[in-house]
Amino acid sequence: MEAYELLPIVALFALVTVEFGGHALLQFLTTRQGTLTPLRERSFRAGHAHAGVLLILSLVYFLYLPQAEFSSSTDWLFGVLLLVGVLAQSGGFFVHLALGSEGRASLGTHLTRAGAVLIAAALIALGVGLVQSL
Repeated sequence: MEAYELLPIVALFALVTVEFGGHALLQFLTTRQGTLTPLRERSFRAGHAHAGVLLILSLVYFLYLPQAEFSSSTDWLFGVLLLVGVLAQSGGFFVHLALGSEGRASLGTHLTRAGAVLIAAALIALGVGLVQSL
């Protein structure tokens, strides 16, 4: 099985977890069974939104990946790099929610930044591959 066949399936199932996260956030906001500080609410919303948008981006990425004509191992490398970046960037917001404090960087902040770098690297690699395949 090729990376562009399996990894979109992983992304689709990951979207279900994002949907559940939206439900959890809605429960917090509407039932008041738990309290979220403004920092935690912002982090929860940001992590949830980034995960959803970036997973949709990954589905588009996997449509174009075969057109770059990379080797199978390179497809896997860049596909996994993208998904790890998505997990790191969105997950960093949740780590910051748990460990961070207002106005200070935390492990979550660094994780979010590292995820952004990984996503950028995967996107640039695909862009270069697409240009080279013209």
